[in-house]
Amino acid sequence: MSEVKKRRFGFGRAASPEAGIDPRHYDIITAPIITEKATMGSEYGQVTFRVPLTATKPEIKAAVEALFKVDVKAVNTLIAKGKTKRFKGLPGRRADVKKAVVTLAAGQSIDVTTGV
Repeated sequence: MSEVKKRRFGFGRAASPEAGIDPRHYDIITAPIITEKATMGSEYGQVTFRVPLTATKPEIKAAVEALFKVDVKAVNTLIAKGKTKRFKGLPGRRADVKKAVVTLAAGQSIDVTTGV
């Protein structure tokens, strides 16, 4: 009998070894937060990102280091609870948002205006 070839659809495929980037890293860092308060942190080497509610500090640190090729000194997280708002007269609620304030090592920087 002939050997049946297995089809590969790309599921579970690892990124190139020299990149060191896991595809899950792109799911961890959702978007940079560019507000007046967040940009004030850039004086202290801090960058703020929106992350999933389930993301942990070690996952966020690994994702930032892999995607942006920087050294992370610390990661602080906060969960901003969604506000109750009215929509067409009925009360509704905005979604909760988790933010990560990433402090970079001295001399490191991330340009958030460019994409990943």
